Amino acid sequence: MQEQPKKKKKQAPDPLHSLIVVGGGAAGLMAAIQAAQQGVSVTILEHNEKTGRKICVTGNGRCNLTNLNQYKEAYRGMNPDFASGVFRQFSVTDTLDFFEKIGILTVEKKGWLYPRSGQAKSVSELLEAKARSLKVKIKTREHVTKVFQKDGLWNVRTEGWTYQGAAVILANGSKASSVSGSDGSGYEIAATLGHQIIPPLPALLGLKCRDRGFSSWSGVRTEGWLTLLIDGVPQKEEEGELQLTEYGISGIPVFQLSRYAVRALSEKKKAALRINFFPEYTEKELRVLLENRKKLCPYQTEPELLTGLLPDKLIKVLMKQKDPLGSACGFELEITGNTGFEQAQVCSGGVDTSQVDPMTLESRLHKGLFFAGELLDIDGACGGYNLQWAWSSGAAAGIHGAKEII
Repeated sequence: MQEQPKKKKKQAPDPLHSLIVVGGGAAGLMAAIQAAQQGVSVTILEHNEKTGRKICVTGNGRCNLTNLNQYKEAYRGMNPDFASGVFRQFSVTDTLDFFEKIGILTVEKKGWLYPRSGQAKSVSELLEAKARSLKVKIKTREHVTKVFQKDGLWNVRTEGWTYQGAAVILANGSKASSVSGSDGSGYEIAATLGHQIIPPLPALLGLKCRDRGFSSWSGVRTEGWLTLLIDGVPQKEEEGELQLTEYGISGIPVFQLSRYAVRALSEKKKAALRINFFPEYTEKELRVLLENRKKLCPYQTEPELLTGLLPDKLIKVLMKQKDPLGSACGFELEITGNTGFEQAQVCSGGVDTSQVDPMTLESRLHKGLFFAGELLDIDGACGGYNLQWAWSSGAAAGIHGAKEII
């Protein structure tokens, strides 16, 4: 009987030529792919049972991949200029080219780009497929408890194993999102390694306000112009569709201002929103408009003069104010809080970027330690900017992390 050839045992990856990515979200997957394309052995350690969980819920399940309208103020932090060097290495054009090569075509809506499928899960599925095609090892349900250096190697300890590599990328996100695993453990790991953490706060979320009869206007959607006041001084303005809620106010314009309001409250400052429900008119022009309407329709009551101009529920709230017309042009709300980390799309704050190289994303404190994504103190405006930061920072960290090994 002919002797069967013995199967070769699979060799464990050489730690000296291995890179470990902590976190299998947008930044982590991109970092792993870019590093693997450089020829190094890559392992992703993901807390959840599957990678890309948070990607799947972005853009209401449609995934706002990026935005063609890139502008400096779309990225915030203690040092927002930090993001510029990263985008020079991996731009929106590079991002779209990358996604086209892995099979994702996009559609545009006013500069906001979405996958042609309209499904966020297709993005995470194709990213994981690309990673696996490059032999990236994906270990799920692995909760990292400690990261440390020993004998010239990086050790990443989980609840069941210790992985070793020549470099490690921390891309394990923030506390924002209702997705399980968004626990902010990356902050603790970075702090243990000596990195300063700018206190993480929820951003891109609804704002709670001192009650002015919100139960009456709950459910209303209407156009408006928002002005954010900090200690009574106007700071930022946004315009668009507002969602009036039982706790206060929501909608994209509110999201855009929320990170500044939440941080102001954390600093014991007073924060308020002034709403103009008639942004297309000055108060004087609106008064003239209603006076003319009253002449044409003298039989109409004061509330009826606003009928057809504003939603009924909102009119009822305005009629309870001392000067309904003045309130329609300047309805002020005192901000008392926010809807919390679970409702937040991102966090502001994170690893202090002054301790990170702005070109390589390598720690200034430890050689071979890199950061990517939302763990860093960079957050974007609503509209695909946070995912663009994830793609760009993930790519930069992956490329330079691999160079550390090669």
